[in-house]
Amino acid sequence: MFDVQHWLESLPPIAVYLLVGGVIGVESMGVPLPGEIVLISSALLAATGVVEPEWVATAAATGAIVGDSIGYAVGRRGGRPLLARLGRRFPRHLGPAQLARAEQSFARYGVWAVFFGRFVALLRILAGPLAGALHVPYRRFLLANAAGGLVWAFGTTYLLFTVGRAAEHWLKDISWAGLVLAVLAGLASTWWLRRRAHRLEAAEPPAPETEPPAPDTEPARAHSGT
Repeated sequence: MFDVQHWLESLPPIAVYLLVGGVIGVESMGVPLPGEIVLISSALLAATGVVEPEWVATAAATGAIVGDSIGYAVGRRGGRPLLARLGRRFPRHLGPAQLARAEQSFARYGVWAVFFGRFVALLRILAGPLAGALHVPYRRFLLANAAGGLVWAFGTTYLLFTVGRAAEHWLKDISWAGLVLAVLAGLASTWWLRRRAHRLEAAEPPAPETEPPAPDTEPARAHSGT
């Protein structure tokens, strides 16, 4: 993540904003990309004054909402065959096991899975396409999608920005400690949401036990002798 931040620092601010929105948007369409790493790195960069936090957060929220909506449209048009193709292309992230867990989360929590899914790597990628494939009503999906995207983007950005500025002020002589503190604070900022959201990734209920086949009660045919 530190290498990502150094690379972002070499870019002009407008390129950073476009990159944040683009990476998060493509990730939200169903393609595994490091959207959260880009957001955290950009928020820490904002604490140094290189970019503006409001634009980082706006770009992240826009990418999340638009990307999820495009993913929803693609999922609604392509259905489960599309999800199966994504699983074959990205088996580590979108394989049958991951898809089954995400589908179970939608079945149990409905649109709340979209909101809290913004804070979980698996559902952050699958929420849009899966909601479309399952024909979740778009208005309900959009409301949960927008709320989750705004809370995630602005909450993460501004908490990291605030803590990073404080760390830069008090820890000028040990800047690495300020960076570590900012990262830890960013992780803690979404802890309670992640704790609840990880329930959405609970293991599937065990399959019902199958009864053993009944023994063959037909008496063996006796061989008659003369």
